[in-house]
Amino acid sequence: MRLRTMLARAGLLAALAASVLPAPAVAQQTLRVGATPTGMPFTFLDTKTNTIQGMMVDLITAIGQENGLTVEIQPMQFSTLVPALTTNKLDAVSAAMLITPVRQQVIDFSTPVYTYGEGLVVPAADKRDIVDAKELTGGTVGAQVGTAYVEPLKKLGVFADVKVYDTSPDILRDVAAGRLQGGFADFPIVAYAIGQGNYPGLRLVRSYKPMVVGSVGIAVRKDEPELLAKINASLEHMRGDGRLQAILTKWGL
Repeated sequence: MRLRTMLARAGLLAALAASVLPAPAVAQQTLRVGATPTGMPFTFLDTKTNTIQGMMVDLITAIGQENGLTVEIQPMQFSTLVPALTTNKLDAVSAAMLITPVRQQVIDFSTPVYTYGEGLVVPAADKRDIVDAKELTGGTVGAQVGTAYVEPLKKLGVFADVKVYDTSPDILRDVAAGRLQGGFADFPIVAYAIGQGNYPGLRLVRSYKPMVVGSVGIAVRKDEPELLAKINASLEHMRGDGRLQAILTKWGL
């Protein structure tokens, strides 16, 4: 009888101890995010810190913090972002990627974050107030691979050639060197680059009307509805409390 009483007391003490001891810490989930090193001010390589920085990095980092996720930024060329996402090498893409019907067939996007179209860059010696891409008929122009601008330019059928480049700096370089009559790339990116004084031989054509206007969003795989819901909820919070606008303002957007 005494032995049973002692065992019962021991069991009660063990249960009480278990109830007051802290539960084991759960490892924080890592969110692998793809971004490009050449998309300033959206995403770019900061050579001082050797890290990817920019508006979309600040945005996904804030979303990660709100959801208890550790954000790991992985630099990649723009054209490799969607394949890396669909093959599970990434969990999300936070870069200057427009939401387009073609992309929405294979990946899902968050609610829109920022809206823009392509910008036209020409040699500084070209003073024309170009409005339409067709005004460069007969010339050689360039656009970045994987962007929404390549196919519309080719379909116009008025250029001697539409060259496709890996990065927007490559386009700007060839416009400055006279190898292109015009270069087409994300307006905020080329506006920022030229505004920083990095390309004195180039001019951003302010009169140009873009053919493609869209919104950038954060991309996830189609089998991640819960992650998408968390991202959208955080974006809604950030719109409401001013954090989204603060990030845009910080990067001149």
